[in-house]
Amino acid sequence: MVLILKEELRRILKKPMGQLFPNFEDAIKLIKKSKFFISVGDETTINLLKNNLTPNLAIIDNSIQRKLHNIDLNYTENVFKVNNPPGTITDQLWETIDLAIKKSVNENQLIVVNGEEDLAVLPCCLMAPDYGIILYGQPNQGLVILRISDIKEKAEKYIEMFDVK
Repeated sequence: MVLILKEELRRILKKPMGQLFPNFEDAIKLIKKSKFFISVGDETTINLLKNNLTPNLAIIDNSIQRKLHNIDLNYTENVFKVNNPPGTITDQLWETIDLAIKKSVNENQLIVVNGEEDLAVLPCCLMAPDYGIILYGQPNQGLVILRISDIKEKAEKYIEMFDVK
């Protein structure tokens, strides 16, 4: 099964789903307080690692705003590779996120997506522990922080808005 993003939902998801921090540095204190955090996106993960903040799970696609980069983000030996075309959430991505979150309680995990990782935020919202946070970049606006406990219901509604193939 593949979930396919509808245009109506694409417009909704262009707005931050959580708290927006135009300056990454302003979010560091909040991130440090978190016992569990997931990073979705290369630039977000790069900024975390530069600030000695290691995500329990990072999901990247080796590109920043659709441009490939060659920055080494392998901060752990626990690396999963998945295929996930743009505008979709594949079963493979969903299952890999589920497994990686379960394993990330004990050891940091990294998922490298061949395709696009943007929509991985939604499955993470549904599967991450309630006490965790998810960090992702809002293009040209800053860092978004989602509290899992605050976003689960909204994420479920968004998932229901996808086309299923």
